[in-house]
Amino acid sequence: MRAVTPAVNLLVELGISHELVSYEHDPAAESYGNEAAEVLGLDPDSVFKTLLVDVAGGERDGELAVAVVPVSGMLDLKAMAKALGAKRTTMADAAAAERSSGYVVGGISPLGQRTPLLIVVDELVEALDQVHVSGGKRGLEIRLSPADLIAATNAVVAPIGT
Repeated sequence: MRAVTPAVNLLVELGISHELVSYEHDPAAESYGNEAAEVLGLDPDSVFKTLLVDVAGGERDGELAVAVVPVSGMLDLKAMAKALGAKRTTMADAAAAERSSGYVVGGISPLGQRTPLLIVVDELVEALDQVHVSGGKRGLEIRLSPADLIAATNAVVAPIGT
């Protein structure tokens, strides 16, 4: 039986242990990640948001990349650029992020993206036993080990959060 999103399908295909955690998404919520942490009673440091950035300079010039950072903080665009060996990064346009990932904003998962991109996960992930990331739609989170998240996404770990 196939799961409901490409993110979940990928974990099933890879045989990676995970847990799906769903909640009723409030369309009026201002922050999808903070909403998930609050509704599910999770530590905001353990819930990570997925952000797409435009890369300028370096060998990835003109490409998109993915940043995965705790919802309790922000993405440091300069640190992200450094992790990518680029001159700078800027937040990607929402429509470009949706086209590239195959997911809607607020439900973009680092797992199972339509277009494979370089993924950088904030180093704070290494201090956790479990991490929560979007399951590929609003109102669905995936709980898994940080090591499994990194392995499933072929991510680089770097200090990219504030």
